[in-house]
Amino acid sequence: MKIVKQDTKDGIMEVVPEILDDLWHLSHIVEVGDNVSSKTTRRIQDTAGDKLRSDRGVKKTFFLGIDVESISFHIFTGKLRLTGVITRGPEDLIPLGSHHTLEVKLNIPLVIKKEKWSKYAINRVKQAMESSKKLSAIIIVLEDDVATIGLMRQYGLEYYGPIHGGISGKRIIDKNRNKKVQSFYEHVVDSISKFENLQNIIIAGPGFVKNDFFEFLKDKHSDLAKKAILESTGAGGRVGIQEVLKKGTVEKLTVENRISLEIRAVNDLLTEIAKNSSMAVYGEKEVIDAINMGAVEKLLILDTVVPVNDMIKHMEIVENMKGEVIVISSEHEGGEQLKSLGGLAAILRYPLS
Repeated sequence: MKIVKQDTKDGIMEVVPEILDDLWHLSHIVEVGDNVSSKTTRRIQDTAGDKLRSDRGVKKTFFLGIDVESISFHIFTGKLRLTGVITRGPEDLIPLGSHHTLEVKLNIPLVIKKEKWSKYAINRVKQAMESSKKLSAIIIVLEDDVATIGLMRQYGLEYYGPIHGGISGKRIIDKNRNKKVQSFYEHVVDSISKFENLQNIIIAGPGFVKNDFFEFLKDKHSDLAKKAILESTGAGGRVGIQEVLKKGTVEKLTVENRISLEIRAVNDLLTEIAKNSSMAVYGEKEVIDAINMGAVEKLLILDTVVPVNDMIKHMEIVENMKGEVIVISSEHEGGEQLKSLGGLAAILRYPLS
């Protein structure tokens, strides 16, 4: 995420979401009651002529501001929608006071105005900016004895390689061929291991070399194999990397990783509860009491609970005491399990009794 403008006096921040994770962060930064503005498209009835141009009207794009009444982020599709009452826009096209839904899109500026920016919201902006420095994915396209690597960064794609193995074809007798293949694969591993905070590895290509390399990772570098998936392409090299991008594989992995992290956090909580452990609490009163005592190490809160009962204040207390806050989506199994516990739970630093 990129900050274009910040006016602390008037509570205004203009941001540009650049990756799918930024939309997820924004779904927790924007709150009911905020005023947001962005470009939007709305179907307008054209009544200038003798008859309507179309029963459905014509699409027009313009800048629109709304007072937010509801926030909807669909974790599986990555769509962020903000619905509310229109406060500004071209009055010849739309009536002020009517309702509209803004769909927040990548690389389109969004202006957010708050009465007061909480520490929690500011921290979420910082988290989004910090994540922009990390690689979102590495794409390795293998064809025969050539590996081409694509580094997915916030600002775009950066190519690395190609890496040549110098391996003879299978039909040519070479007693050292297997050693050369292993050496080639190690060279590829060395090339990607230099990048820190690797999250997603996509191994792609038109033939079976990608499968062989994946098996090599599982055998020799299981830590990398756990972060990798296979993807078929019709071509190798940079063309193959572009094929992977067009399939949306990187975006799908980002969503799956986010869901996996949240479900793992809920499972850890349920494990503590199943042991009748005094290191876990759930339910609004119990959790808030633990927060006020400074006992919460990890707070799990359902996304639908965040806007109610002054929860952001409690989330800030946890963070101020060096605790971790994890917002759980209500759209997957982990969210359903947390909802059954009241939508609020915590892992403690020490037992309360």
